[in-house]
Amino acid sequence: MSCKGFAIAVVGREIERSVFLVPGLWVVVLEIGRNEQMNNSEFDTVIDRRGTGSLKWNRYTGRDIIPVWIADMDFQVPLPVRQAIHRYIDFGVLGYADVIDGLNEAVVEKLKVDFGWEIDASWIIWSPGLVPALNVACCAVGADGDEIVTFTPIYPPFLNAPENARKKLIEIPLCHKDGSYTFDIEEFEQSISPKTRLVMLCNPHNPVGRVYKKKELEAIAEICLKNNIIMCSDEIFCDLILDEKKHIPIATLSDRVAGNTITFMASCKTYNLGGLNCGYVIIPNEKIREKFLAKKTEIISRMGILGFAATLAAYTQSSDWREKLLEYLRQNRNLVTRYINEEIPALSMDHVEATFLAWIDARKLKVPDPVAFFENAGVGMQDGREFHGDGFVRLNFGSPRKTLLKVLNRMKTAVKKHLKSLPLIAIPRSPSAERYAPYAKQSRHSKRSKEFQSK
Repeated sequence: MSCKGFAIAVVGREIERSVFLVPGLWVVVLEIGRNEQMNNSEFDTVIDRRGTGSLKWNRYTGRDIIPVWIADMDFQVPLPVRQAIHRYIDFGVLGYADVIDGLNEAVVEKLKVDFGWEIDASWIIWSPGLVPALNVACCAVGADGDEIVTFTPIYPPFLNAPENARKKLIEIPLCHKDGSYTFDIEEFEQSISPKTRLVMLCNPHNPVGRVYKKKELEAIAEICLKNNIIMCSDEIFCDLILDEKKHIPIATLSDRVAGNTITFMASCKTYNLGGLNCGYVIIPNEKIREKFLAKKTEIISRMGILGFAATLAAYTQSSDWREKLLEYLRQNRNLVTRYINEEIPALSMDHVEATFLAWIDARKLKVPDPVAFFENAGVGMQDGREFHGDGFVRLNFGSPRKTLLKVLNRMKTAVKKHLKSLPLIAIPRSPSAERYAPYAKQSRHSKRSKEFQSK
């Protein structure tokens, strides 16, 4: 299907070619050209998102700072997704939505083809995003005062959800050896207790970029089965594997493991649909699924029709776009790795196996606040402390290469200028050397400050 000109009507005063102002609301209208074809050159197109209500870009309104903090890529979504959304807009009625025809079947087929995971459509529960579903899971499992385990550094909502559910958070630092992070199995076994009811995993891992191997997942699953601990696995980056390896949904390890697992997936990260709040939960165990559904009804609302439509178009019509995106992100990953490990002194990072996020060790900079330091240089990254990773920053490389190069060169200039201002000392550079996780062993219960628990 091809379109020419604007596909939707907006009541309001025209401000620019593709932006209209409605009282109290900015609406961005995407113009679809007659001969639009997706290729790598389109990922190179720099799109000005300022003034469009972008959370990512609004953070630094009026300042010369390029935002690379939140996990939101600066690329247009696939053409079939835009067309699917336009059809619903043209229809003109946007009432409460139910799952649209063919969507559950598309998810079932996708999981079978991509991961060899055969599920029943009845196991799927739709949710307006990962964060609400994560909070529902923490509420649905166990009783007040029970314990929930996660491995740090980790996506910040993992650190807040247990407290929201009146549970105790137990943090276990990932261990770092041979140039990558992995689970500390011994520490995990020592940290759990009869009150431990849930383990929250992230695979591929945000922020460290690991794709966990089968043996790593089996070690966690075995301990959980032995101790009657349910596993909650965030796998929303599973379609963004940058290396020649396969993502393994932890629920595919065995039928017993599947019956003990809550899995989160979504189209939002891969197809850049974060603003549509669309995700789904897969729960094979009927009893766990019923408890989850009961809490979901109490806590969160339904998904919107545009999220359903976008996900269906992404999964059934946008595979070519995803393959081209992956190749572009691989090249961006390689560029960031080279700059951080070879061209910018005092910074280092591990190889990123998946996601579009780089976890950068800035401790050798010897600055009290790495985020503020780089903001002064015109680069806005996410603070590692929000993930419980002091001295680190997270950089989103899901941007056109021209933008990414500008970011990296600003960082390079700032770091070199900073180091010249310091007393003459030797700065070790050993990116491939073993660097252990920067998190001091804590007591079994989290002692982090309320400041970061509330973010």
